[in-house]
Amino acid sequence: MVNKVTRKKHYRPPGKKKEGNAARYVTRSQAVKQLQIGLPLFRKLCIFKGIFPREPKKKFKGNHHTYYHLKDVAFLHHEPLLEKCREIRAYEKKIKKADAKKNKERANFLKENKLTYGLGRIIKERYPKFIDALRDLDDCLSMVHLFAALPAQERLKVEAKRIHNCRRLAHEWQAFISRTHKLRKVFISVKGIYYQAEVEGQKITWLAPHALHQILTDDVDLTVILNFMEFYENLLVFVNYRVYHSINLEYPPILDPHLEALAADLYGLLRYFDANTRASLLNSQTSSSSEFGQLDAEDSELRLAQLQHQLPLNEPTALMHLVEDAAGMDEDEDDDTRECKNLFKNMKFFLSREVHRESLLFIIPAFGGMVSWEGDGAPFKESDKTITHQIVDRSTQTHKFLSRDYVQPQWVFDCVNTRMILPTEDYLVGRDPPPHLSPFVDNDAEGYVPDYAVTLNKLKAAAKNEVLPLLGVGKEDLDDPQKLLEEGVIDRAKAIEAAEKKQKMMALEKQYHDELKLELQGVKYSSAISNVDKQLPEQESEGGEDTNLPDYQQIAEDTDNLSKVMMSRKKKNLYEAMQIGKRTKKGKIDLLIERKKKHKESHKAQ
Repeated sequence: MVNKVTRKKHYRPPGKKKEGNAARYVTRSQAVKQLQIGLPLFRKLCIFKGIFPREPKKKFKGNHHTYYHLKDVAFLHHEPLLEKCREIRAYEKKIKKADAKKNKERANFLKENKLTYGLGRIIKERYPKFIDALRDLDDCLSMVHLFAALPAQERLKVEAKRIHNCRRLAHEWQAFISRTHKLRKVFISVKGIYYQAEVEGQKITWLAPHALHQILTDDVDLTVILNFMEFYENLLVFVNYRVYHSINLEYPPILDPHLEALAADLYGLLRYFDANTRASLLNSQTSSSSEFGQLDAEDSELRLAQLQHQLPLNEPTALMHLVEDAAGMDEDEDDDTRECKNLFKNMKFFLSREVHRESLLFIIPAFGGMVSWEGDGAPFKESDKTITHQIVDRSTQTHKFLSRDYVQPQWVFDCVNTRMILPTEDYLVGRDPPPHLSPFVDNDAEGYVPDYAVTLNKLKAAAKNEVLPLLGVGKEDLDDPQKLLEEGVIDRAKAIEAAEKKQKMMALEKQYHDELKLELQGVKYSSAISNVDKQLPEQESEGGEDTNLPDYQQIAEDTDNLSKVMMSRKKKNLYEAMQIGKRTKKGKIDLLIERKKKHKESHKAQ
C-alpha cells in the first residue's frame, strides 16, 4: 500500500495578526462598519478628501467587492468633518422630534440656527499650493459650466440656488480669462465648446455645453454628482478669489443691478473689470501726483466721478475697453498674451439676434475686440458706423451696411485658433464655411494633414514672409535619411521615401553634370539628349538605379532585421505592438484619404 501524506490546511489562530493584502486593504462594507457611518456619508467624505478605491493584486474577498487602503480609512477616522456630520445628524433628529411633538416654535428656532460645515480647510489640505488647484481645475470648470446650463428640478435635488451659483462662478472665471487675455484655443464640437486657457503656466481645458434645453432623466443618480459639485463650487470660489486679488480686484464682484436684471451677467462683470481697473489706475496716478502737488481740481472731480462708476451705460469706450495704459504697464505679459491681446484690436463686432451670445461675448474681448448685441444694455447699436464686422448666422438680413463685413460665427473661432485675421470670402453668409479644424490635434503627429490646414499654413507663412518646404520634404531628409532612421527620428517608410527622393535628385544632378561635359566637348544638343536617353533605359534595365548610389531600402530592411535579432523577447513584443499601432494608424489615414477622394468625386458629379 502507498501511504498518502496528508497536508494540513494553513490555519491562522484567532487574534493573530493578518498578513499580505488582507492586512493592507479593507472592503467598503468593512470601512463603513469601522467608521460607524452610513454609505452616503462615506461616499461624500471620500469625495471631499480625494480618497478613491484601490485595486489590490490579490482580492482576498472576491472580485465583487470594492477595496480601500487601510491607511485611507484611518485617515477618515481622524477627520474633523466626520464629527461635524455626526453633530448635524443629531441636530436633525432634534428638529424631527420637535416636529413630531408639534412644537412649532422650537422647530422653527432649530431650523433657523441649523448647523453647517465648510470645506475651506479640506481644500487647503488637498491643494497646499495654488498651482496644485490650477492643475486640478479641468473637471471642476466642466462640471460648473454643465450645471449652469441645467434646469432646476427639486425632485432630483437640483436646486435653483445651485444653478444660479454655478452660473455666477462660471461668469466670474470667464470674465477674468477674458480681461487678462489668457484664452488660447477654442473648438466647437458636438458635445459643446472646448476652451483652453493658460494661467500661471498651467493649461486649463474645459467644456461648456451648447445653449440648448437639457433634460434630466430618472435613470441618472445625481447623488454622487451633487457631492462632487459641492466640492467643486468651493474650490472655484477659492480660485476666483485668488486670481481676482492677483490683479488687485475685490472679490466677490458687485454687478450693475440694471445689467443683472437683463441677465447680462458676463457683460456686467466686464464692466466691473473696466471700472475697477480705471479706479486702481487713477488711485495710483493720484497718489503719485499728490506727492508733487500736480493734481488739478477739474481732474480730481472727473476721476472722482469715474471712481463712483458714474459712467453712462452706452458709452463703448468706457464699458468695453480695459485701460490700455494699465495693460501696457504690465511687464509680466508673455508673447502669447500680447499676440492674443492685439488680434482683434481696433475692431468692433455686432452680434445678430440668432447668434449664440455668451461664447462670443467671452471670446472677442479676450482677443482685444469690442462687441455688442441687439437688446437692452448693449454698449452700441447696430447703426453704429464704426462697426467692422457683423456676426450673422442666417441670411435674413434686410438691410446691410457697406462699411462692414457680414460673416458667420465660425470665422471668429478660426481666427482665434490660427492667431491671424483670415479672409472673409469663405465665411460669408449663405456659403458653406470651410472645415472647422480642431486646434487640439497635431496633424503632423497624426500623419494626415487636411487640405484646409495646408491653406491656413500658407496664409500664416505669407503673413510672416516665410517660405514653406514641400509636404513631406525637409532639409534633414535630403541630408542623411539613414542616420535619422538609426536615431529614431523618422520611421522606416519615411526613410525609404526620403532615400528615393535623394536618389532621384542625385540622378538628375549627375545627368546635369554629364550634359555640361558634353557641351564643353562640343557635342551638339540633339546628340547629347539621345546619349542621355540611351543611358537612362540601360540604368532602368539594370534595376532602375545607379550602381554608384546605395540601396537605402535594402539598408533600412537590414538595419530593421538586425535590430530585431538583438532585441530581447519583451522588447520584441513591444516592438511588434508598436508596429501594429502604426499599421492601424496608417489604415485610418488611408480611410480618410479615400473618403476625401469620394467626396471630391461626388462634388464633381454634381
